[in-house]
Amino acid sequence: MSEYENSADVFAAEDDFELPNNAAKTIRRLWISLNNQRARLAAVLASVILYTVLSIAAPAYSAHTVDVLWNNIVQALSAGTVFRITWANGGRELAALLLLYAAAAGFYMFQSLIMASFAETLTLRLRTEIGRKLARLPLSYFDRTKTGAILSRAVSDLDKTSEALQTGILKLFTASGMIIGSLCMMFRFSRTLTVIFLAVTGIALGATKIVSAKTLRYTARRQQCVSTVTALIEEAYSGRVIIKSFNQEENSSRTLHEAAEELAQASKKADFIINAINPAIRLITRIGHVLLAVFAGKMLLDGTMSIGVFQAFFQYVHQASEPLTEAAYVINSMQSALASVERVYELLDEQEIPDDTGKLSYLPAVRGAVEFRNVRFGYTASNVLMQCVSFSAAPGQKIAIVGSTGAGKTTLINLLMRFYELNGGHILLDGTDITHMSRAALRNSFGMVLQDTWLFGGTIAENIAYGKPDAGRQEIIAAAKAARADFFIRTMPDGYDTVLNTDTENISAGQRQLLTIARAFLCNPAVIILDEATSSVDTRTEQEIGKAMKALMKGRTSFVIAHRLSTITDADLILFMQHGDIIEQGTHTDLLKKHGAYAELYYSQFT
Repeated sequence: MSEYENSADVFAAEDDFELPNNAAKTIRRLWISLNNQRARLAAVLASVILYTVLSIAAPAYSAHTVDVLWNNIVQALSAGTVFRITWANGGRELAALLLLYAAAAGFYMFQSLIMASFAETLTLRLRTEIGRKLARLPLSYFDRTKTGAILSRAVSDLDKTSEALQTGILKLFTASGMIIGSLCMMFRFSRTLTVIFLAVTGIALGATKIVSAKTLRYTARRQQCVSTVTALIEEAYSGRVIIKSFNQEENSSRTLHEAAEELAQASKKADFIINAINPAIRLITRIGHVLLAVFAGKMLLDGTMSIGVFQAFFQYVHQASEPLTEAAYVINSMQSALASVERVYELLDEQEIPDDTGKLSYLPAVRGAVEFRNVRFGYTASNVLMQCVSFSAAPGQKIAIVGSTGAGKTTLINLLMRFYELNGGHILLDGTDITHMSRAALRNSFGMVLQDTWLFGGTIAENIAYGKPDAGRQEIIAAAKAARADFFIRTMPDGYDTVLNTDTENISAGQRQLLTIARAFLCNPAVIILDEATSSVDTRTEQEIGKAMKALMKGRTSFVIAHRLSTITDADLILFMQHGDIIEQGTHTDLLKKHGAYAELYYSQFT
């Protein structure tokens, strides 16, 4: 019964528990996911049953063993001889008892090993399904879902599920059997002692449950304070330069100290109530022990209970009290695991991008003619961004897209790459509707350089060849030279074999941009998309890139999103966007003659 001393901590952790919205449905889905592991689960259940039976039988047999030994000891003392254990004088019973405990331990090890493999196999399967699912989800899902939420599904939710399956199910099964079996044996030995045990157990659990309500409130408050302090520390560290620049060190320090003081007060209350309940529960359990010992001792003296039964009864007290102590935690843990796996299934049930089966998977000799024909699009049905967008680009033309932030420039490019599906109209590539092409075939015709550079941990050569993994070293070098990146690469410690760390902090922002441009050049696409591709480089580097761009874009259609209008005055077509629609289009000279929105923006940059 001493296990109740930890019951306060059990209930204090309940603020982390969640409930599934539809437990029955989630269990059915989980059962389907276990279709290839049901035999393993059946073996675990059989092992649990045998383990429970042996665990219940062992104390009962120990009562017989102790009584045999005690009777032989008494006889030896009465006869004035030395008691020795022989095979016929208690040895046989001790060997059988040892075998019982050994067999129970063997079954416990077997079920724990199988259950661990069972849980990890399920986790691997679900993580694999999540990985495949993420590749089939539309960008709209990632727009409305935070990155942390997605990572939580694949990492923490599945870890919680795996832990619950490894330990929770076993504890739930064994606890049920041990409680029922132990109580039955206790009633068999002594109804009076069993009633006392149940009364003390009920009082202890009731007291713990009452106090746990306050414990949950205090621990929740402490967790909020921890989150606040953590956020302030992260903010102060990340913004340390700004804080020092504006002489706000004292204010920042004061704010952090105030939050730390709130955390200290919340922790003091939470720690007090958690630590104060343990002595109270311990007192109740000690009183229970005393009562059981007194009554059992009287029965022992009266001759109504043997020594063997006496010690066996207290073994059953231990076997019954431990599962009862863990029952609330195990049940809540299983519910929390069901809530976690329910969120995983919600992710797996998300609507996927339409299947490309049966569509054009190969586009021979793409020329790069692009046409938007009465395109209508909105990220949601109630918020239409583009009403009627139409323009055409001939092969080899340079199309510039300008406008204020949020005008729809990047959206237009996303539609061209078919990251989103249209609400109306058509986009044509070489006269073919892009919806008739597979997404892979369409995107193989495009090279894209974004404003936000993205490089991964690996060598410089591997990063350049990301879009063409089978490229030779000479092709990689040629692309780097075209992007004006070859010079700085050769100054690196290992040249093209220099390993970039995960944050790519060993090269500058401008150099990162040059590598992404080289990556696009290596793919030799028919259409090039540049989204403020020179925004992170200095003027001289921008000029060098401009020269290379002019040569490389010759014969290719290019779409350039730019805020500095001086970089797109040579464009064959300029699209000026506002609120998702094209309000002006034409060459630089034509748009200046119109004295419209483009001309106003252009002159404002050179006033």
